[in-house]
Amino acid sequence: MTTPAILVPLPRPRAEPAPVRVLYLIDSLGPGGAEHLLAASLPFLRRAGVEPSVIALQEQQGNPIAARIEAQGIPVRELGIRRLRQRGAYRAVRRAIVAAAPEVVHTQLEFAHVLGIPAARRLGLPTVATLHTLDEPPPRSRLALHFRLMAWALRRARRVIAVSEITRRHYLQRARLRPERVATMYNGIDPTGFQQGPEERAAMRTELGIDPAAPVLVTVAVQREPKGIQYMLEALPEVAAEFPEVRYLLVGDGPHRPALEEQATSLNLADRVIFVGARDDVAPFLAAADLFVLPSLTEALPTVVAEAMASGRPVVATTVGGIPEMVRPGDAALLVPPADPEALATAVCRLLANPRQAAAMGRAGRRLVTERFDIRSQAGALADDYRVLAARGRR
Repeated sequence: MTTPAILVPLPRPRAEPAPVRVLYLIDSLGPGGAEHLLAASLPFLRRAGVEPSVIALQEQQGNPIAARIEAQGIPVRELGIRRLRQRGAYRAVRRAIVAAAPEVVHTQLEFAHVLGIPAARRLGLPTVATLHTLDEPPPRSRLALHFRLMAWALRRARRVIAVSEITRRHYLQRARLRPERVATMYNGIDPTGFQQGPEERAAMRTELGIDPAAPVLVTVAVQREPKGIQYMLEALPEVAAEFPEVRYLLVGDGPHRPALEEQATSLNLADRVIFVGARDDVAPFLAAADLFVLPSLTEALPTVVAEAMASGRPVVATTVGGIPEMVRPGDAALLVPPADPEALATAVCRLLANPRQAAAMGRAGRRLVTERFDIRSQAGALADDYRVLAARGRR
């Protein structure tokens, strides 16, 4: 496992920790990984002395995460900015920052970086930016222009956090960021929320109509083409030939779902694949499964892998992005090349045929989560950095 440049370089203040007002600026509060991570981390950041507020620049699928954040008593505002070049977008962001009166602005995702960092800088506020994705836009495309704008903005941030070491190296090279301002901080989770027992496992299987003895696979993801679920569907007939009662749970929703449903039907898998839809409570579905599969084509650092390991599930995933940093291949997970249905089928069948090995991998995954991905330690380190940046801003 790669040893990352964990977030530590800023000196810590000598005074007792004081509350710090932080504005979280994010593209939307739709059902994406960065959005879920923000909502999950805010309670722990508050305990660490952060006074948060949240602004979503646009609406995606009704911004369902907004309700979760507001239920915590945290103010949420939506600006209705649909595109980067929308007239008045920059002024709207700047006015919203002024109204929120933060000491630090923390941006998440592309639009927030491009509009939020320069607006905060003009107001004399320190900025933190988190990089959640490994962007590889085609040359001379609109996405390439967006990337150049984002890189320009990121070079003006006081602090840049990459969610994996490969993400950090990617942006140091592609965006020409200053190395001393960029650090790696893995996404954190609350491991206690995923430790469910046999009763929860049995209850969820009953709810889904799955036999207690059937082998069950699960993928939790926004259903976009880069998640590679289509390759796991291609692999499933080979798995079913060896394990006829196998069932595959797909937890999540997204634009690629109709194509996946059509593919499952064309492969005669309609009775084996269960499309659960978008759910906030993924822990019971992980508990109901025997192993977790993430066949992604690209990932920066998928938090759901940590959630699967916290639930004690062995993982089959691809060798992309930050996934190899999260697991010890062969210890907590089996890693296969992306877009390779045969390799996926082989790895899945290996674990289903060897329950002792699968159980040992599940235990190893739980240990890794405790050591590397506990949200409490990440929240404490981040709150300390906010205080240092706020103190420098006041001076």
